[in-house]
Amino acid sequence: MKKLNRILSLSAAAALALSLSACGAQGEPVESGTAAPAAGETYKVAVIKQMDHASLDEIANAITARLDAIAEENGITIEYEVTSGQGDQTVLRQLSDQAIADGVDAIIPIATTAAQVAAVSAEESKTPVIFAAISYPETVELTGMDYVTGTSDALDTNQILDMMFTQNPDIGSVGLLYSLSEPNSEVPIADAKAYLDAKGVAYTEATANTNDEVIAAASSLIADGVDAVFTPTDNIIMAAELAIYEDFIAAGIPHYTGADSFVRNGAFATCGVNYTDLGAETADLAYQAMTGGMDGLEDYYQVAGGLITVNSETAAALAIDPAVFESLGQVTTVTTTED
Repeated sequence: MKKLNRILSLSAAAALALSLSACGAQGEPVESGTAAPAAGETYKVAVIKQMDHASLDEIANAITARLDAIAEENGITIEYEVTSGQGDQTVLRQLSDQAIADGVDAIIPIATTAAQVAAVSAEESKTPVIFAAISYPETVELTGMDYVTGTSDALDTNQILDMMFTQNPDIGSVGLLYSLSEPNSEVPIADAKAYLDAKGVAYTEATANTNDEVIAAASSLIADGVDAVFTPTDNIIMAAELAIYEDFIAAGIPHYTGADSFVRNGAFATCGVNYTDLGAETADLAYQAMTGGMDGLEDYYQVAGGLITVNSETAAALAIDPAVFESLGQVTTVTTTED
């Protein structure tokens, strides 16, 4: 667990220009510039994680590192506080309301529920809300508000399933492991079902909402004898990955997931957004909102993905060569950590 209530501020001199590719209502790329703030200005930012786990911690760390760099580059002070709602909507509301009461210049909520709550808290004050890692902002009604924007980590489910069948063309059954309470999982699970139906491949769904339920769901898929498992960018499953990856390895089942943080916690492979890059781009966007205002910003910005990440230790245990994916894109390898 990362330390909470961490406040840092830096000052130095320089200037920053921002350019992001946007996917708003029209899905058209745009470029936006940032007005240079006066040297010595101070800005306050609240970074609110939905819960503690590797993906959200990685994003928060990247956001704060980039805010530190922005402060140094521009001769300003950026004070930030990182907190976690621990998966509790009531706590998230308290944190968001407190940020508004503290007069922050921007709130950066990480993950869907945190963003939805922050948008409600900021409705009256119009404090900029710059969300991070919302896969489908339209689906969860985070578009069309002039004080809300952010970054999307929408998943290319077909690409991940292409990896699965490239590695093993003879797959006969796929496990779909996800949480019913995670909006991020709805679209990719539907996409996965459509993909598998089109190939005539059977699938078994296993859902869970707590760590213990995730362990039980993974065990059920192993007992059912599935040949591979797919999980999208699901925060509930991510939080329990360290508790299930060894069971999948022992059963000879590769676990394909929606983010590289799963893979660093023992899952087999993914193809998606790098969350360190996403966090940095979110911080750039927040800086733009604080210094240049929200005018001209899109509903959200899609962060580029497409990097194939394989856990080399898991691959070795499963006797799979990561090079099998080289025909599909750039492959990078990581090892298992408990961060």
